[in-house]
Amino acid sequence: MNVILIAVIVLAVIGLVAAAVLFLVSKKFAVHEDPRIGQVASYLPQANCGGCGYPGCSGFATACVKAADAGSLEGYLCPVGGQDVMGKVAEALGMAPVATAPRVAVVRCNGTCENRPRQVEFDGQQSCRVQQMTGMGETGCPWGCLGCGDCVRACQFGALKMNTETGLPEVDETLCTACGACSKACPRGIIEIRLAGPKGRRMVVLCNNKDKGAVANKVCKVSCIGCGKCVKVCDKFEAITLNANLAYIDAEKCKMCRKCEDECPRHVIHAFNFPPRGAASQNPKPAVTVKKEEATVEKVSRKE
Repeated sequence: MNVILIAVIVLAVIGLVAAAVLFLVSKKFAVHEDPRIGQVASYLPQANCGGCGYPGCSGFATACVKAADAGSLEGYLCPVGGQDVMGKVAEALGMAPVATAPRVAVVRCNGTCENRPRQVEFDGQQSCRVQQMTGMGETGCPWGCLGCGDCVRACQFGALKMNTETGLPEVDETLCTACGACSKACPRGIIEIRLAGPKGRRMVVLCNNKDKGAVANKVCKVSCIGCGKCVKVCDKFEAITLNANLAYIDAEKCKMCRKCEDECPRHVIHAFNFPPRGAASQNPKPAVTVKKEEATVEKVSRKE
């Protein structure tokens, strides 16, 4: 009986000592989290897409709190929640909301099945990354879309789908959050997160081919050949640059005059969400009505 009692007492003492040690350690190494982090995180959509550049919504909430302490939330944006969510975050942190220009994913390739015909058939795993590691894909262009849909599978919001006729992914701008997941999934860097532009309008060079003109011309009917005509026609605004045989339009400098679109001999430059040209002329002002009104006024004046 004494042995059992001693054992119980010893175990009780060990438990008390261990509890005291754990209590002291927890106090010494306790990590105090700012309560504002949890509050900010509660406003975030918890998509954990990484589009903000931080590891999940919790990491972004922590970064926002630190930025608020530094005095500015400029440059911080939750691509999924958008400006509405950032307004709530700014209000919770006692900061003025910072307006951020909306962005959207753009597929910078127009190498459809018609413009860039298949030369071989890949009989392996249908993955862009696998095709990129094993060769140039099914066409002769080493820069164009591989068409396996890695970007579609990476999108959590259903904003991308593969067009079976063109073999290219298409972006639904109403669903795209510009999180960048599709851009990261593309092994050739074809998908770019660009400024959406006013009313969604933007000018984009739909090509990623950096080969010289003669080589690019052989593999795709609508490839950029680096002729530089678009650069010359935009010399006033300097919105277009030519680097490594490939033209690129700076969305912040572009005035959307569309001169480059007309100048491009390869029809590589595309205008997104612009009204059809000549729409104004299709709905002319009712000149006849004006003439009738003028005639009525003239009659009245004669009677007087």
